Parts: sequence; C-alpha cells; structure tokens
Amino acid sequence: MRGMPRSCMEVTKFMKKIETKLKDAVVIEPDVFGDVRGWFYESYSKQKLEQLGIDIDFVQDNRSYSAQKGTLRGLHCQTGETSQTKLLTCLRGTILDVAVDIRKGSPTYMQWTSVELSGENKKMFLIPKGFLHGFLTLTDDVEVLYKVDEYYCPENDRSIRFDDPELAIDWGVENPILSAKDEKGIFLADSDIEFEY
Repeated sequence: MRGMPRSCMEVTKFMKKIETKLKDAVVIEPDVFGDVRGWFYESYSKQKLEQLGIDIDFVQDNRSYSAQKGTLRGLHCQTGETSQTKLLTCLRGTILDVAVDIRKGSPTYMQWTSVELSGENKKMFLIPKGFLHGFLTLTDDVEVLYKVDEYYCPENDRSIRFDDPELAIDWGVENPILSAKDEKGIFLADSDIEFEY
C-alpha cells in the first residue's frame, strides 16, 4: 500500500465492509476507539478503503442540515459523465438512508435498500454510480456529510418522486417535509435517466 511502511501496514486496523442486498452498495463500519474521555475514529481513509477493494477518488464533500424530523431529501442522481458515487455518514441525529439500483442489466435492477445511519453508530453507506439516493430524517437536528467522486452539475441533476409506485419504497412516513425541487420530482418512467450495469 503506497505511502505506508510495511511495519505500519501490519498493525493497521481495517474498516469493516458489510454487503447489502444491492449489488455494489455496501455499508462501512470504522474502528472506533473509546475510553473515559470519549472516542476517536478515522472517518475517512483512502488507504483503508483500498484495502477493502474500494478505490474511488472523491473530489467534493457536501454537508446538509435538516432541522426537523420527517424531512425527506430525494430521490436524486446525476446523469451522464457526471454521475456520482456517494459515501455518506450522519454526523448528528439519525437518518434512514435509501439507495435504488437503476442500472439496467444489474442483478438487483429496480430494487432498493435502506440503512440507518446515525451520529451514534458512525456507519457509512457507499452508493455507486447508477443509483438513486435519498434519506429521511428520523430525528430533529440532523447533519449529514457525504463525499462524491464528481462535481455537482446542475444540468445533469435529476429528482425522482420519493413515492414513485414503481419503486415502492417503504419510507415509514406519508407526508414528509420536502423541498420545492423534490415536490416537483417526476416518476422514473417519465425521466431521461439511463444507466447500464
């Protein structure tokens, strides 16, 4: 592994990678070290992700804050050459993070999964290119941080309805708080989104 002496490599602890039911979407659990003072963990390590077989060059960090429980952000993606891989974590509060595989030809095409991310569990969710993504806040005062491997491109940004019946996502809420953009979201079948596996 470049940049690390062999002696350091041997004692390096690994992040844990947990497969989800969706092909290529994985949960990552960092090693957390705690004592009477509190805790410490590496929130991102390119090297440790490479040890898990994840070699992605992230170029931008995004942070979002949601004041109220029941806020839903999504479903979003970028199309074309600016499609994004996302690595999400919840710094404060708790979210239900949802990914939908919309890559034609994928063994999990049109399936979705959800992961609970929180400031307490410190899990991360890796969502590859070709997926829709959204999250629902399960508490007030939620802060989310996510890394992306392509820059934001407004003309390639797409918003799909969170309640698209073709996707049938069980959010556990009927009337979430939505942005004006997400209120105008369209059905996936009416969109121009095209991803291949």
